[in-house]
Formats: sequence, structure tokens, C-alpha cells
Amino acid sequence: MPVENTRSQPLRSYEVINANRELNILRSVRGYQPPFEVVRTYHLVDDGGEPEATIVLMAGGREIHEADTGVGPVDALANALKKALKPVFPFIADVRLIDFAARIHESHSGTRATVEVSLLLSDGTDVWKVSELSQNINQASFQALADGYEFAIIHRKRPVRTRQQGAPSAPPRERKHRKKGGT
Repeated sequence: MPVENTRSQPLRSYEVINANRELNILRSVRGYQPPFEVVRTYHLVDDGGEPEATIVLMAGGREIHEADTGVGPVDALANALKKALKPVFPFIADVRLIDFAARIHESHSGTRATVEVSLLLSDGTDVWKVSELSQNINQASFQALADGYEFAIIHRKRPVRTRQQGAPSAPPRERKHRKKGGT
């Protein structure tokens, strides 16, 4: 039985930007200065009710210490990050999480398995994906959120052009708290 489109406008298709790739390129370029830096890892208090996250980061030349709550640990982390970034980057308020997925690797490891968290975020115009791996689902979520917000800031300052537009993508940075390695 055919399905009739009852919408007045046709459905749009979106290109999902690979923010991990863009950030990795940026971070490999000499002189890249990230828009913010996480000074210490987050603190998360989750008693099963209303989780609270606390973060410390450097942005706009100052150290910012913020805390916020959420309906779950990822929401609390996202709220604390946004609260810390909004005074320096007010447009970060427009960035929304539109999809969250977590899957385990090494299924034989059970609850000790590495978790991959993938997020889709949007500023209302563009959509991008970030993914992070960790043995701690909250840590993977926090890193993915931080990368997603970093990409939003970079993208706002200097939009990434698609291959169809014929321009190169923007490049990434390396955070101090991440393991360094490779060539």
C-alpha cells in the first residue's frame, strides 16, 4: 500500500558532519588553539535522584568552575558544560543533543568492556557526530560532549565546507588530559 506524503514541504536530508575527523585534523595542525580546555575531569554525584556534575575549564582567558543538575548523569554533564561555556560562547545555548547511542566492545568483558558513546548534535542548521571510547560510560559521554561543543564553537567561527562545496575541512587539537601517542 503506497504511503502518501501529507506534509506541505518535502522531507530534507542532512549531511552529518564527522566532527571527530574535523577535530583530529585541527588538533594536528601546529598553532591550533582550542576554544576551551578542561582543566580537571568532571565530578559527578548521582544518588539515583537528580545527578549533579561539576566541571572546571579554561575559556576566554579565565578559569570557570560550574555545577549543574540533570535528569540523568549525561544531562547533568551537558548542563554543566553549557553553563560554563555560555558566558564566553553564548550561541552554545542553541546546540542540542539529538541522538545518543552507547555500545560495548569486547562483549566477553561484561561490565568491564570498553564503551563507545556516539552523539548527534545540532545547532538548528547543521548536524554533527562525535564518538568517544572509555571503560566508563560517563567519561565517554563527557568527552563526546566536550568534543561536540568544541566543534560547535569552531564551526561557528569558521564553518566547515563539504566536499560538494569544494573546500577543505577545518582542523583539530589535542587536550592535555588525553593520552598522547602515534606519529
